[in-house]
Amino acid sequence: MTDTPATDTPAPTEQRRLAVVLVVAALILVVDQATKYWAESALPGRAPIPVLGEFLQLRLLYNPGAAFSIGSGSTWIFTILAAVAVVVLARLATQPQTKPRAIALSLLLGGAFTHLLDRLFRAPSFAQGHVVDFIDYNGWFVGNVADIALFCGAVLFVIITFLADRATSEK
Repeated sequence: MTDTPATDTPAPTEQRRLAVVLVVAALILVVDQATKYWAESALPGRAPIPVLGEFLQLRLLYNPGAAFSIGSGSTWIFTILAAVAVVVLARLATQPQTKPRAIALSLLLGGAFTHLLDRLFRAPSFAQGHVVDFIDYNGWFVGNVADIALFCGAVLFVIITFLADRATSEK
């Protein structure tokens, strides 16, 4: 009988899943930043551009706060929260995951990381940057691609949790 050393190396399927999470998160970051670049070059000084009438329009805004501009005087707090979210989500991404949970994590990680970059590097100053928003949803709120990823990731997590709780209660 030979002793085999224990390793902490993840199984190949877990490595692939982690790679997929990171690739999807990076894709979200690239698409979000590219669309923000486009919005900043194409939309300044223009009236809202209807996409689906007034229900969905394109108009450029800079958001110093959270959703619905909540906390607009506390931008630095959102920078810290985004940094903590990125660290926690990245750590979770290194753990074994189901495929749906890995997808949800990738959406959340990509959205949180691109918002962190906005907070760190956009005007008016380091760690107090304003997020570029340009998708206007019927005047209810204005968001961006990262917001869509964050919303979809959060909804997917809720669905996964609901289904897991339901499966557990049926046993």
